[in-house]
Amino acid sequence: MTTHIAFIGAGRMASAIIDGLINQKVCAPAAIAVLGGAGPSASALAARTGVRLAADLPDLVRDADLVVVAFKPQHLAGADHRLAELTRGKLVLSVLAAKTLARLAKTFPHARNLVRTMPNTPAAIGAGVTGWAALRALSEADRATVVAVLRALGREIELPEDQIDALMAVSGCGPAFVFEFTAALREAGVACGLAPAIADLLARETVVGAAKLMAHTGTEPEELRNQVTSPKGTTYAGLQVLAARDFRGLMRDTALASKARSAELSAQE
Repeated sequence: MTTHIAFIGAGRMASAIIDGLINQKVCAPAAIAVLGGAGPSASALAARTGVRLAADLPDLVRDADLVVVAFKPQHLAGADHRLAELTRGKLVLSVLAAKTLARLAKTFPHARNLVRTMPNTPAAIGAGVTGWAALRALSEADRATVVAVLRALGREIELPEDQIDALMAVSGCGPAFVFEFTAALREAGVACGLAPAIADLLARETVVGAAKLMAHTGTEPEELRNQVTSPKGTTYAGLQVLAARDFRGLMRDTALASKARSAELSAQE
């Protein structure tokens, strides 16, 4: 990809995208520029990856065709007013959680198109899944650019913007739910008599292994569950407790709470 990319922000997500672009040879470091805030994150990122550290906003976006907005979402309201003109005719891709396309259009009114994305934390190691929606139908070239950038983080899926809050509840917040489940499984191991370090190792590796098995086989989770559940056996005994406590209902309510909060945040300026 020959597109020049400018990153406004140099935090974890900007770093993850830049690492993915370079590691997968989607984009050369020389075609990427970055500008951060007052801290040292941008200079450190540039030194580590070889991308160009811009002097200021005009310098950052001058040669860029794609501008990635990756600063903290709460900073959008106070974003530099020059961005409206500086991004004229450019493709703007936002990774700002809960910032709608309509809200982004107020800051970037002259962009040729706007793309709202919702990556998740596994994107940091190229194992993420990113949902995205565009303000208008993308040209063939712009679609190819968006897909190439987001696939540097893992999988990508386009969906209507009104489903972004639901996606947030599943893939955006989902890793935290998996981490909490893993911690709970670790504590359960300790309750069963295992040493904490052993319980931690077993919980982590079990979750990782089960996830890899699902990904590798493509088999439905219920089928994989059934394959390891003997009638009246040990797994069956544990699953009966989950069913009695309405585990699936709990997960549904958990996701719905996250979706509702995402919708609340999206409605704010």
